[in-house]
Amino acid sequence: MTADDPARPAPDRAGPSGLPAGAAADKGLVRLPPAEQRQGEGAPHTVDAVIGDCGVYEDGHRRPGRVPLDQAGDVARSTSGFVWIGLQQPTDEDIAAVADEFGLPPLAVEDAVKAHQRPKLEVYDDVVFVVLKPVRYVDHEEVVSVSEIALFLGAGFVVTVRHGESDVLRRVRSELDRGDSEPLAISPTGVLYRAADLVVDGYEEAISRINEDVDEIESQVFASSDDDDHSERIYKLKREIAEFRRAALPLATPLHRLTNSAVPGMDEAAAPYFRDVHDHLLRAADAIEGHDRLLSDVLQADMSRVAARQSRVAVRQNEIAVRQNEDMRRISAWAAIALVPTAIAGIYGMNFDNMPELRWEYGYFFVIGLIISVCLGLYRLFRRNGWL
Repeated sequence: MTADDPARPAPDRAGPSGLPAGAAADKGLVRLPPAEQRQGEGAPHTVDAVIGDCGVYEDGHRRPGRVPLDQAGDVARSTSGFVWIGLQQPTDEDIAAVADEFGLPPLAVEDAVKAHQRPKLEVYDDVVFVVLKPVRYVDHEEVVSVSEIALFLGAGFVVTVRHGESDVLRRVRSELDRGDSEPLAISPTGVLYRAADLVVDGYEEAISRINEDVDEIESQVFASSDDDDHSERIYKLKREIAEFRRAALPLATPLHRLTNSAVPGMDEAAAPYFRDVHDHLLRAADAIEGHDRLLSDVLQADMSRVAARQSRVAVRQNEIAVRQNEDMRRISAWAAIALVPTAIAGIYGMNFDNMPELRWEYGYFFVIGLIISVCLGLYRLFRRNGWL
């Protein structure tokens, strides 16, 4: 697969080595694992292995064939159009060869290799460096997948570096190859516009899918028959939206600069196009913020609902405990009353000759009266205290 046109196979010819590894280190590039480790053990490492395509676009059309990397710089300086080289996850040695061919700024090259950059636009003399962050919402996993595109725009050339899965550059190149793109897209400025436009379109598509999941969560939380706890799902979606925000919102500043024609080397006629993309981005940013606030409210409502349900359970448990205590007091009271005749009968059931009242004529009636009196007294006492 290639960087910008996966359907186009990489040529068998080994490309030039470009700058040596030491020179790459001198330029401040960050060393990554060699391409053999990323492509499989034993695979040959060439610059062309990470070059998706290298084509020349003149007069609104692509010149047939590919341009060898060692000739791309000369072609870019002599053509009335531009050369577009697309790279996918290059190593420092790979991009050093391209940087040497086109004189790319070392700091921007380092950012392009390291990736994990915020969307930004930087100007280095006659080279414009732009970072875009396409996103894709994986609906069945409820995950926002973020990739990264770095673009170097100069006089007569475009160099793109892609990290992650994204079809933005492939779609832009396909438009140019078919010759059915807008007139602005025949220049490096047009490539930047179409890439930014497709990236922001991807934001709006992801938002529409996120909106469906947010509506589903909201319905479940406020459903009277649903007793499940949805806090984990809500928190996970909030975390993905936060990642989405970090990818989308910083792009507003670069687009604003492009709308004011404040970037050297950019076609002034492109300002209205970038203004339209900027408006769409602001609308997407508002939707992202709205989803985040809504999920915060839904999360609070879900936690309140769970807390209320737990409170109801606790109240029910307290009621059961109170009833059990009442039952235990009632049982204990009757047991205490029953203990009196049991104790007296047990005492006078002993086989001793010398016992008080044993030979008394009215002893039996006295004992019965005593038992009844004590039991009635205990009954009235427990009754008054609420045990019976």
